[in-house]
Amino acid sequence: MEDMHKKLNTGLNLGLIGNALFILFSAVCFVYYLIYDPQSITSKILEITAYVCEFSGFGVLIVSDILIIKTARMRDWLKIGFSAYIVVEAVMMTLELNSYRLDFYKPYSLLLAILHSVFSAVVCFTFLTLDPDKTAYEIIVIICIGVILGGMLGNVMGIRIYFSIFTNAIAYTILFASIKFMLKRESIEIDCYGDRARVAEYRSTFFEE
Repeated sequence: MEDMHKKLNTGLNLGLIGNALFILFSAVCFVYYLIYDPQSITSKILEITAYVCEFSGFGVLIVSDILIIKTARMRDWLKIGFSAYIVVEAVMMTLELNSYRLDFYKPYSLLLAILHSVFSAVVCFTFLTLDPDKTAYEIIVIICIGVILGGMLGNVMGIRIYFSIFTNAIAYTILFASIKFMLKRESIEIDCYGDRARVAEYRSTFFEE
């Protein structure tokens, strides 16, 4: 059963890498729109770099999601939510990068920023199911949710939706790094398929399965 825990750890590592690539994507977008010129070679290089970061991050997170689904016992809300999150982020990043070609996409929309942040925060909340009885872990999740919701402030400051994508990626990078750190210190426990079943006393019936 140790093998399943190794696969879970690999999934967490890939989740960390995938979100780091999304951070890089957001940084490239910032520079891209700062100096955008359709005739500039630099703009074309930045656009290609952004696409590489996006598709690489998307691919890495898909593998991460598959490993988490295959290894972590139960946690259906987390598995469904994280899968949906990956798809939504991929769509958002594609629209953001092509927004100068797509008239229907509004990169400064307050409603879009709110919906994006709230959805991402809800998905982050489902990560509590990994080990909901550990106060330190709960605090980490709450902090990450706060960072995600802070992404809405980008719209107030007149920044495009990539700011919300950036804050999401920061929050999930912190979350995955914290999960890995706490697992290493045995501060939390994530039971995997094949482990001897243990009873988890969830504090909320929302997560009972």
